[in-house]
Amino acid sequence: MDAVIKKFMPPSAYMEKPVTDRPTEAEAEAAVRTLLRWTGDNPNREGLVDTPKRVVKAYREMFGGYDKCPAEELGRTFEEVAGYDDLVLVKDITFHSHCEHHMVPIIGKAHVGYLPDGKVVGLSKIARVVDIFAQRLQTQEAMTAQIAGVIQDVLNPRGVAVMLEAEHMCMAMRGIRKEGSTTLTSTFTGVFKDTPEEQVRFVTMVRGGRG
Repeated sequence: MDAVIKKFMPPSAYMEKPVTDRPTEAEAEAAVRTLLRWTGDNPNREGLVDTPKRVVKAYREMFGGYDKCPAEELGRTFEEVAGYDDLVLVKDITFHSHCEHHMVPIIGKAHVGYLPDGKVVGLSKIARVVDIFAQRLQTQEAMTAQIAGVIQDVLNPRGVAVMLEAEHMCMAMRGIRKEGSTTLTSTFTGVFKDTPEEQVRFVTMVRGGRG
């Protein structure tokens, strides 16, 4: 099928361009050395000499979502869908994010569905949108709303449903130390928000086959 590329101005809330006063790599590496000293270790010992460079390189990858616009990922759509207008669901999208409160990992899965209104988007684009938001400092509640919001605003489907389930290392590694506990969040727009039966159908499809 042929793709239709739409010209649009993504909502500014979803652009979230990189911070303009991002420090240099040397400054970031110096900050890591300070943290190594704060832990009580010696940043000059053999095993830690190259750690600042490694951490900065890893952070550039893990927080690459600040350099990407999720709305742009949804800009290429397909209108030749042979009349299909029912639920499109991409489930079990694995993601790794970081808690904005403690900067420790959030590990989970996203389930994203939408009811198209004349056009669909490539399935990989949905996963990329999840990754972009995940690769930023996050709360799970905000990330759930952001994924649903950008899909609704850019694709303008009849409705969007998003469910995230994740384990937060800030609960497992520190504080209350409850390893294995899972947090579920969901949000609905359009038909999903107005029709409880559609919410139930979405959840049933997400849970289908899990026993």
